[in-house]
Amino acid sequence: MLDIVIEARKAAIVPGMEVRRILPFRLRRMVGPFIFMDHAGPVQIIPQQVSIMDVLPHPHIGLSTVSYLFDGQVTHRDSLGVKQIIRPGEVNWMTAGRGIAHSERFEDPATLAGGSLEMVQTWVALPEKEEEALPAFDNYQPEQLPVFTDTGIWMRLIAGNAYGLKNAVKTHSPLFYLHVVLEPGVRFGLPPQYPERGVYVAKGRVEIAGRIYTVGQMLVFTKNSDPIIMAKERTTLMLLGGEPLGERFIWWNFVSSRKERIEQAKADWKEGRILLPPTDNREFVPLPEDKSRPAASPPPQALS
Repeated sequence: MLDIVIEARKAAIVPGMEVRRILPFRLRRMVGPFIFMDHAGPVQIIPQQVSIMDVLPHPHIGLSTVSYLFDGQVTHRDSLGVKQIIRPGEVNWMTAGRGIAHSERFEDPATLAGGSLEMVQTWVALPEKEEEALPAFDNYQPEQLPVFTDTGIWMRLIAGNAYGLKNAVKTHSPLFYLHVVLEPGVRFGLPPQYPERGVYVAKGRVEIAGRIYTVGQMLVFTKNSDPIIMAKERTTLMLLGGEPLGERFIWWNFVSSRKERIEQAKADWKEGRILLPPTDNREFVPLPEDKSRPAASPPPQALS
């Protein structure tokens, strides 16, 4: 029933910003099309720290980034000229395609006053035919995202199709992604129609087949299994998965089905061929020193 349990590892995105990194994992690089997952926070920010937590402009290819906040606020700027304040409960879906650069800065006065920040960011690999698509950015408001409630269950569909829920979030392959909150004692199952399915415990504890799993663990289930998840306390889960896309190479912030495309992306960023955000172009993250091949790359360093 359980294929693997992934323990989140600590990763430093920038000084002062430490996250739990779930994907990629050396024994399980992807779940469906999801190739990257970070859980940041909750972080208490004071004014003296906030500037060092900014994520400077950095590039992506071959993927979509998905930003979802539990708390706090982040300002997104990208090379398309988009400026978007990201707030809790929204879906912010940026498709890099052939190449995009973006930044994430913490400019919310409430956050500066000492509020908290908590967010989950994922990358969704693109099908081969979409890897060189034009870059795009879409923001979806909470009222565009269907919510289902039942006794002890609350869940919001972030993207895809599951439990009879659908929304207008544009995806490129069959997948599901949900934010679920369970009250103590509630039993819950997974959508059966997808071959690859994962459950990340963001808050609380769950019991499955007599074993307890807690914050920072992702549970990946085998195809055709029918696990029953029981909440041991009030629990927040992120459910994700879908149809696999085949092998992908990942290096830094680049994803591709072809190693040579990643080499090209490195050169493009180094030579300035991927444009910076027009309203945030005075600084950027330089290309890291390359000490490995894409198939055995260092973990991604960007928040999204």
